[in-house]
Formats: sequence, C-alpha cells, structure tokens
Amino acid sequence: MTESNGVRESVDATGYARRMLVVVSLGWATLQTGRFLLSPLLPTIITDLGITEATAGIALAIFQGSYAVVQYPSGEYSDRWNRTTLIVPGMVVIAVGFGLFGLTTGLVTFLLASTVVGLGKGLFAIPSRALLSDLFTDDRGRALGIYAAGTDAGGLLSSGIAVLALTYFTWRTPFFPIAVGLAALTVVYTVTTRDGYHVGETTLDLRSTVGRLVESNRQRETLVAFSLFYFMVGGFINFVPTYLARAKGFSESLAGLTFAIVFAVGFAVKPAAGILGDRISRRAVAVGGLSVAATAMTALILVGSTLAIWVAIGVFALGYKTGFPLADAIILDGAPADGTGADLGAARALFLIANAIGPAYVGIVATYASYDLAFAGFVVCLVAAAALLARR
Repeated sequence: MTESNGVRESVDATGYARRMLVVVSLGWATLQTGRFLLSPLLPTIITDLGITEATAGIALAIFQGSYAVVQYPSGEYSDRWNRTTLIVPGMVVIAVGFGLFGLTTGLVTFLLASTVVGLGKGLFAIPSRALLSDLFTDDRGRALGIYAAGTDAGGLLSSGIAVLALTYFTWRTPFFPIAVGLAALTVVYTVTTRDGYHVGETTLDLRSTVGRLVESNRQRETLVAFSLFYFMVGGFINFVPTYLARAKGFSESLAGLTFAIVFAVGFAVKPAAGILGDRISRRAVAVGGLSVAATAMTALILVGSTLAIWVAIGVFALGYKTGFPLADAIILDGAPADGTGADLGAARALFLIANAIGPAYVGIVATYASYDLAFAGFVVCLVAAAALLARR
C-alpha cells in the first residue's frame, strides 16, 4: 500500500466514523425525545388514565425493566454477530412502540407501549455504544459524551413539545412524529453502514462475562456505585416535573419548562466530562460530579422560591450528568476487545434494573409519605456512590 493510499484510507475511516457517530447520536436523541415526553406529560397521563402515582411509577418501572433485561443479550450478540444486526431491528421496534403510545386508550395499552419501547431501546443502546467504542478507540470518552448528549438534546425538545401538546393538542399527539422520525433514521442508518447482517451462534456466555466484571473488589464497588447512581436517576428524571407540581406548587407548564434546565446543562456537560475523563481520571471526575449533585439535591429539597429551585436543579444537573459517559467508558476500558458489547451490556443491565426500581420507589414513597422523603433517599445514594468510587 502506498503512502497516499494509506492517507486516503485513514481519512475515509475517520469520515465514516464521524458519519456513524452523527447517525446513531441522532437516533439516540430522537428516541430520548419520545422517552422524556413521558415525564412532563405524566401528571396529565395520570389524570387521563385515572391511575395513581404508585401505578404510574410501576408502569415506568416496567418500561425500564424491559429495557434492562435486553442489555446483556443485545451486547453479546452484537459482539458475535455484528452491531447492525441489532441496531436496525431495535430502531424499528422503538418506532412501533412510540406509535402505540399515540394510540393509547387505557392502562393496558400504555403498559404495552412502554414494554415495546423498552425492548427496542435495549436492542439499540448497547450495540450503538459498542460501535462507537470500535470506531473511536483513542477518544472514546469524547465520542460517548457526544452520543450521551443526545439524551439532553431529546430532553430539551421534549420539554418544549410537551408544553405545545398540553396547550394545543393531547398528550398522545407528539408520539406519532417521533415514530416517523425514527423510521426515517433507520433508513439513513441502513444506507450509511458498511456492515451487512449476520446471525450466528445464539448461546450466551453469561458466567464468564459476570466473572470478568466482578473479578476484583474495585470492579465490584464500581458496579455498586453506578447502580446507586442509576437508581437515583430513574426516580428523579421520571418524577421531577410531578414533584415540582405537587410538592413545590409549580404549574404543569412551569414544571415542564424547569425540567428543561436539566437537559440544557447536560447537553454541554456530557461531552466535556467525557473529554476530561480521557485526559485525567474518569473516577476523579465522577466523584466530583456525584458530590456536587448530592449537595444540590439537598438544596432542592430545602428551598422554596422559584429562582432557588432553578439554581438547585441547574447545579444538580451539572454534577450528575457527568456520570453517564464516564460509567460507560470505565466499563469499556476494562473490557477485552472481543467482549466490549457483552461486558457493557451486562453492567448496564445491572445499572438499569436499579434504574427501573427508582420510579417505583418514588411513586410508592410519594403516595404513602412525601416527595421530599423520597428525594432525600437519593442524597444518601449519591453520597454512598461517591464514597465507593473515591475509596480506590
């Protein structure tokens, strides 16, 4: 191979990696827009379907639970087959699920839509992250930070869309364009990818994957720390608009707009945290972020004025949003080259099981005690997670 051919191949590989980063990040941002529509719309959904906060929390836990159980098999199969074979069906299933949300007439349909979206999201999430890990070995944190920022882009869009839906339409209306957008991105992905489709061996080697993940005390403590983090995230992100409306006296529109602060901050913080983790210590950045989040969550519980609540939520987002790209990168750093999908899938399955319990916990505690007590439990989780990561 001549030097000029080598340069051209390198440039082509870089261009392809960037194109795939754009496509999968847009896919993640679109599905997260639909997913986060549920949070600001939740008070209206509860009223419209005639359910309690506890029932709503359990419904959201089912959504997160279906997402969690697919994490490990989708990761290992993406290692054995290829990434595209999981990503494309995942995007199709997600589009179908959001269409079902738009057709919801009762609790059963709502639960079915939640389950379908969760399963599709599980098929997409790990292979897409593993794909970026394959393509960006030297600046993995930056790529995962950009990808993870899609969550916050989606959250920002969902906050504005929810206000429009509540003002001019119904809570069901915005789920249809989300489904159409995901269908279009599925077509774009299939045109862009260089991979074909391959279905190979279907057995799973869960024992060796788990063995790698829990091999040392440090790894076990890392898993516990990020499980506590994800438990907190699951409860907070699903119920914070309802918390603001029910416990802080916000209108539903103001609660939805305040919810956008979380994503506006996160959109900038996640890529920065990924880059900082590449350059110094991922664990040190994570510990600092969790500590800031614990302090801000305490303030959120105690303050009452609108401005103080906005500041507390902004600082909280600044702290906790660092955790997402760092958690993934820490797991991927320790994974073997042929097992990145399996290791990340198994670890995130654990994280997301904890995440699924979060909304059920808030719904039950809020129904039978108070929102403030539920959120105080999250302060304990954040402090414990930071302490575990800081120990080593």
